[in-house]
Amino acid sequence: MGVLTRPEILRLIEAGEIVIEPFDPDQVGPASIDLHLGREFRLFKHAREILHVTEETDHREVTELVTVEDHLLLLPGQAVLGITEERLTLPDYLCGWIQGRSRFARVGLMVHVTANFIQPGMIRTRQVLEMNNAGPIPLAIRPGIRICQIILEECVGRARYAGRFQGQEHP
Repeated sequence: MGVLTRPEILRLIEAGEIVIEPFDPDQVGPASIDLHLGREFRLFKHAREILHVTEETDHREVTELVTVEDHLLLLPGQAVLGITEERLTLPDYLCGWIQGRSRFARVGLMVHVTANFIQPGMIRTRQVLEMNNAGPIPLAIRPGIRICQIILEECVGRARYAGRFQGQEHP
């Protein structure tokens, strides 16, 4: 058990155990897979009332879905929800972790703020990215860039995710 390396990742993709749609073998690094930023984002609405955070909190009530063709301007301190282009399917014996890329963190872009765990048994799910500009300058983020990477790890035992985000298509 441990983190999967490039040869094992490619073997499992070839065997159909891991499915990434769309996929290019150049996305696979020594021990991770790069994912691209999609065109859909959820922007937070400007509200004056307090949002009570509970188990029933639904981010769709306080955000608006937008599609971007060229770029999204992310102002200092602004948070948005993005999504990966790729749909990911994992077998029930692998889990994963989403990590931002260092090149973006160095200019203040936090690509994935929290909830970076990918459950085993995910089926055709695009990964939502909780993005924030923690730097002092506005950032233009472009769909299609390699925005994050996933690290895959073997589980002890088998489990299958069946939660509300299975198969999500929008941030």
